[in-house]
Amino acid sequence: MGAVDIRVETGRPPLPRSRASWHLRANAIVIAWLALTVATALAGEALPAPRWLLIHVFLLGAVSTAILVWSEHFTVALLRVRTPSRRAGLARLALLNAGTAAVLAGVATGPWQAAVAGAALVAGVVLGHAAVLVRLVRQALPGRFGHVIGWYVSAAAALATGGVLGGLLAAHAAHGAAHERLQAAHAQVNLLGWVGLTVLGTLFTLWPTVLRTRMADGTRRASRAGLWLAAPGLALTVGGLLAGSRWTALAGLVAYAAGGLAAFVPLAEALRRRRPHTGASWTLAAAAGWFEVALAADLVIVATRTPDEVAAALEPLLPLVLAGFVAQVLLGSLLHLLPAVLGGGPARFKENAALLERGWPVRLAALNLGVPLLALPVPRPVTVLGWALVLGAVLTFVALAVTALTRGRAPGPEVTRGRAPGPEGGGRWRRSLPALAGVAVGCLLTAAAVVVASTSESWPVTATGSRTVEVTLAGMSIRPAVIEAPAGTVLTLRVTNADAQRHDLRLATGERTPLLAPGRSATLTLPPLAGVVDGWCTVAGHRPAGMSMRIVPTGTAEDTGDTAEGARGTAEGAGHGAHPKLDPAAPMSQGWRPYDATLRPAPGGTEHHVELRATDTAVQEVAPGVRQRVWTFNGTVPGPVLRGKVGDVFVVTFVNAGSMGHGLDFHAGANAPDGVMRTIQPGERLTYRFRAEHAGAWLYHCSTMPMSQHLANGMYGAVVIDPPGLAAVDREFLLVHGEVYLGEPGGDAQVAKIRQGAPDGWMFNGTAAGYDHAPLQARAGERVRIWAVAAGPGSGAALHVVGAPFDTVYKEGAYLLRAGEPGGAQVLDLAPAQGGFAELVFPEAGTYPVVDHAMRRAEAGAHGLFQVR
Repeated sequence: MGAVDIRVETGRPPLPRSRASWHLRANAIVIAWLALTVATALAGEALPAPRWLLIHVFLLGAVSTAILVWSEHFTVALLRVRTPSRRAGLARLALLNAGTAAVLAGVATGPWQAAVAGAALVAGVVLGHAAVLVRLVRQALPGRFGHVIGWYVSAAAALATGGVLGGLLAAHAAHGAAHERLQAAHAQVNLLGWVGLTVLGTLFTLWPTVLRTRMADGTRRASRAGLWLAAPGLALTVGGLLAGSRWTALAGLVAYAAGGLAAFVPLAEALRRRRPHTGASWTLAAAAGWFEVALAADLVIVATRTPDEVAAALEPLLPLVLAGFVAQVLLGSLLHLLPAVLGGGPARFKENAALLERGWPVRLAALNLGVPLLALPVPRPVTVLGWALVLGAVLTFVALAVTALTRGRAPGPEVTRGRAPGPEGGGRWRRSLPALAGVAVGCLLTAAAVVVASTSESWPVTATGSRTVEVTLAGMSIRPAVIEAPAGTVLTLRVTNADAQRHDLRLATGERTPLLAPGRSATLTLPPLAGVVDGWCTVAGHRPAGMSMRIVPTGTAEDTGDTAEGARGTAEGAGHGAHPKLDPAAPMSQGWRPYDATLRPAPGGTEHHVELRATDTAVQEVAPGVRQRVWTFNGTVPGPVLRGKVGDVFVVTFVNAGSMGHGLDFHAGANAPDGVMRTIQPGERLTYRFRAEHAGAWLYHCSTMPMSQHLANGMYGAVVIDPPGLAAVDREFLLVHGEVYLGEPGGDAQVAKIRQGAPDGWMFNGTAAGYDHAPLQARAGERVRIWAVAAGPGSGAALHVVGAPFDTVYKEGAYLLRAGEPGGAQVLDLAPAQGGFAELVFPEAGTYPVVDHAMRRAEAGAHGLFQVR
């Protein structure tokens, strides 16, 4: 009898030998990237930018290669078109590897031009890949799966956008808040676009196949609806972040999430028909769960943070996205697809499938237990356990995949018995040698990029030793302010935020910590010390307030005793007087409206509820014709007036709607300051409850350090508590005396003037000479009470009304003079933060100036008029 070839049909016919060998080589690159990802994670702090390298080795390497390979594979299979040129596909993979290597080396060690060129190459490769997919769609006959390709093309456009943004970041094209917004947009478009859109599009067909059930009837409709929501939504999110518009970014992210939910509808229908039952199906299901968790957290972050803060706030989400979602999608897909593309017949398919799924429940449990341990703020030993669980699961899969790939080289069981591989088989491998050489070169380039990043130095200095320095951020200072070390020393800075508000540390060499919450720490490792390195906190106003440091190599020309304090003094002097002098006689801008100085009676009841919202984006006319950004409570300088009687309770809901930390200090209350007066972060709120036990005119102000800056930029207001038996008068006014510092709030020039106590002018109620242009109104013979508070931060007030002596003076809770007594008063004198009132009767109609009788202050804006009819 002749030999009978018996095959068991599995539903996955073996690929043609040439296709199997192609996928074997292509997936070898993916496995190599995964191995390098594990190696990068294990290297940890030995690398110059460990966190950045780990993310980009994984995403640019393993994930991008897999997307290039599999999106083309699914396009060909779904559209039933001819496979594109393998040579061109290998060329794209080689260029992708080369571009990735350039990005890794350029960002980690320089020059930045190499990183920019690499980013441009990666973006070009992906756009070329998208063009291939579009061409395949045009060649294909109309079919039921063409809708998937739109997801791939949109994803490619997202990566091209992300590449441009990444190139700008590598070139240091933006600084400060603009840099943070650029980084946030870069992260969103790459993770949600390049990865997210590709995965969502693939799952329409991959998920039912993995579950071994049929595709839901409404898949095409759900796919189109999802893409029409997700792609424009992502574009809106990126545009909103770049433009600094929180609500635009949030609207786009909501649309993206709605698109994702629409895409999940047919996937849920497939799940209803059949539950997960294999390692691949459970891994993909876990990935989808983490994607939903990460997307929900992303929505909360974008809704509660300013665009400047999104990048820092996203950092805790990275383990959820990278390990929970992206890594598990990649592992689950390879678990299902590798046995099919490796070929070898039904028997070899079963053998490889069993090999790859060996111990999958343990690997799945380990990885998904490790993900939250990496994301949550847990002690370092627990974080190390999380790394061990995640990397152990990935490394185990890499080892099994390498074994399967090695088996893929041998002829499978379907080869006719007794027939050894002859010249034909050997010729096939000889013909594939150039392609294998290309793959090998790509892997070597990748390995070289990581090695260069971990061993090369951007400083032309040989390392001579190492040293670890504890650095503390607290009280508007960095301690130590000066670090001295021999040239060539590799310094490791262990940075701890011991303050009540968030800080970071940025070094001139490029290293930086994330924005650290109170009590959190981070580690920075510098290249061998070759020259002076400056460091500072990047939060607005903190650097000029004193949060700077300097690292000085000893035994060099820079070792001249020039300390960080000296350098800071130079910076303070720079720019002083760069703004034009305040001119009280200049006209006010069209449309200007004065702060209403009229003080209304205390409201009824004994408990008063008020909401104060801290903002730092309002623009106000601080002097005639001079408008600038101010920091405010409820958008005005001064903030709202609170009035009540002795014994009344005030319940204040304090909302931080700004972009930095703010706090509240009510002088009228008696509370432990470490509770209600604490600094809260943007998007947070607290309830401040105090009982007014004492009468007087009280100051409230921002309690966040440096308080001088927050006060100087407008974060203050008044609380008026009536003395018992306070007599009624015809009119009451409130004047809050403050200082004017022209310039960008928190900028070097402005802060230098604040620290030197050299304001550009003085003002009543937020505008210098404002009541010269909008006089206060009264009538002759009326009794007028003028309440006053000196907000400072450095100046008091000597309140005087020209032409009308005071017959009543009340200061700091006590009467100094009462009406009916023979004496009179010419000045209500107040030190900074003091308050009180004075009463007078205007004798006749006319114009009466009200001034600070420290004439320098009056002439520089602390001046107004009473128009008496």
